[in-house]
Amino acid sequence: MSGSFIEISEVGPRDGLQSISPIMPTEAKKAWIAAEAAAGVREIEVGSFVPAKILPQLADTAELVAFARTIPGLTVAVLVPNLKGAEAAVAAGAHKITIPLSVSETHSLRNVRRTHAQMLEETAAIAALIQAQPEGRRPKFEGGLSTAFGCTLEGVVPEAKVLEIAEALMKAGCDEVGLSDTTGYANPAQVKRLIRAVRSVVGDHACAGVHLHNTRGLGLANALAALDEGITTLDASLGGIGGCPFAPGASGNIVTEDLAFMLAAMGYETGVDLEKLLAVRDVVKAALPDTELYGFTPDAGLPKGFSGAWGL
Repeated sequence: MSGSFIEISEVGPRDGLQSISPIMPTEAKKAWIAAEAAAGVREIEVGSFVPAKILPQLADTAELVAFARTIPGLTVAVLVPNLKGAEAAVAAGAHKITIPLSVSETHSLRNVRRTHAQMLEETAAIAALIQAQPEGRRPKFEGGLSTAFGCTLEGVVPEAKVLEIAEALMKAGCDEVGLSDTTGYANPAQVKRLIRAVRSVVGDHACAGVHLHNTRGLGLANALAALDEGITTLDASLGGIGGCPFAPGASGNIVTEDLAFMLAAMGYETGVDLEKLLAVRDVVKAALPDTELYGFTPDAGLPKGFSGAWGL
């Protein structure tokens, strides 16, 4: 493990803020993004290109992309629900675009108001848009397999359907697929099994990231299971803010601070300065004083004398 690099992808400015009622001021979002990048986080999902009437919390995404692009070494990621959103993302200059395709078609209709077939058409159109861009200016295109581990609306999601959609996304033009525990249903054994299964149809290189929730307290256990299977990118949200507003009961992203501490203690390289990362909470607290932030590491503090690779 020592020396292995794991990418922590911060999704709080998107997945976190879309799930709460308060609208964080744009300047506060910029301060959050800048502070977390300064702490060493190299990928941040700064927002989503969706209509402001649906998610007013994310109406300033284009401005945030433009700002984040000025930060050296930062991968600026966004989520898009359709071709129109992707056109805005490309125009803004996002480095990475994720389209969510819910394996549960009921959730897909609730979340993006489209069937699987319609979403795959959108995916192919976005892939064509990206390929039409000059070489060197084409964002990475990820297909997010939402509700891959279960759905609050449908219940059990057949693994065969996950594999079918994963393969279809790659055929439609995605560079990679990511597994998302949108509803917090996953367990470590399932995480391992599904990663292996998806990689068997898309290849190891095309399934490198997972998006996990801590709804039932299994977030870090699931992250560890993913690491055991060779996953190299883990999504997390500062303070554990977030969930999915279109999946009832889906709350709680894994806490960036706790994930970063676990990885450091195990000897993984993340590029994150833990002291600086913990200080980012002050920026978020000041802008969202009534929003509860979670995390054991921020409450307990770092162990005395901690310098990484604890106990190794």
